[in-house]
Amino acid sequence: MKNAHLGSLDVSRIGLGAMTMAGVYTSEGKLDNAESIRTIHRALELGVTHIDTAEIYGPFLSEEIVGEAVKGRRDQVRIATKFGLVAHAGGGPGVPDSSAANVKAAVEGSLRRLGTDRIDLYYQHRVDRSTPIEETAGAVAELIKQGKVLHFGLSEASPDTIRRAHAVQPVSALQTEYSLWTRDVEAEILPLLRELGIGFVPYSPLGHGLLTGQIRSVDDFADDDWRTTNPRFTGENFQRNLAIVDEVKAIGAEIGATPAQTALAWLLTRGDDIAPIPGTRRVARVEENTAADAVELTDDQLKRLDALEPAAGDRHDEANMAAIDR
Repeated sequence: MKNAHLGSLDVSRIGLGAMTMAGVYTSEGKLDNAESIRTIHRALELGVTHIDTAEIYGPFLSEEIVGEAVKGRRDQVRIATKFGLVAHAGGGPGVPDSSAANVKAAVEGSLRRLGTDRIDLYYQHRVDRSTPIEETAGAVAELIKQGKVLHFGLSEASPDTIRRAHAVQPVSALQTEYSLWTRDVEAEILPLLRELGIGFVPYSPLGHGLLTGQIRSVDDFADDDWRTTNPRFTGENFQRNLAIVDEVKAIGAEIGATPAQTALAWLLTRGDDIAPIPGTRRVARVEENTAADAVELTDDQLKRLDALEPAAGDRHDEANMAAIDR
């Protein structure tokens, strides 16, 4: 598989997101940790070198699964994880805290669960408005000096935050949602990243599953699936957004690719500094997603995909949008 460049960090240009291995789209009772580990092993066999997790996933379960899966294979993989949504001084999971003290506490837990002595890419999961970004970046800089962290990342950060953090400790990667139905980053974020030499890691590159072509009705979701309240999956917005899927599916059919492969192939044309992390806990899905590395789109097909109408509706509900640094 070809590589992408996140600053000075080279990773496979298709990675693997491990969020769903800890639930999120399903209840914990339906999880199969052994299958998740097999999925990671298969990803590594297929040339994936970039595994993305976070302490809040589970919480902690996703990191534990990744740690178990990479035993004896650590040098094959670049591990990315995230801090800042678990307050270790007593607030617990879901409480933002990117203070220097919390960053230092968080990294020790992540290193232990991942069974490693270093984290290749350490992200602030969400910008903490109560802590100056300079303090957070300085704390990560100290971890880099100690060898516990190799590269610094941000997630869902605004241009101003990116510049301020980068001035303290060079940022290697920004992680933000980007796909055929979420293209906001193209206006300001991507040009800034390229100005500063920062790589980009799109999360939800398959539109929370919609771009796989497998979802045609909200009835496909369990009652506790958070997508049932997401504006893009409800009411008229959902019906409008299915038109995006239909065009992606049609183009894929022309080249013998699935909708998911077509959507990922489009992202891979955006630059060699872009490394999407489609998430799955299934071997079959990781095989499908990584095969997008070999999919070639014609100029005409790229133009048709570029011309798709933006998705209808905000990409998150009101509470989650409020947590995003803009």
